[in-house]
Amino acid sequence: MKIIADRAICEGHGMCEALAPDVFRVGDDGIVVPLADAVSASGHAVIELAVDTCPVQALRLE
Repeated sequence: MKIIADRAICEGHGMCEALAPDVFRVGDDGIVVPLADAVSASGHAVIELAVDTCPVQALRLE
């Protein structure tokens, strides 16, 4: 699965980074930057939780 971050609607709450710091980083500009393009099978549950937890729905998996 691929991680898609909509940087235009991200508000930098950082919930994704708190849940999956190896995959998401809120940059100096306050906007999320995925550190990986794809989700491994072993980390899928945590990434899905981070995506579902985003308060502005700026993240999705394809």
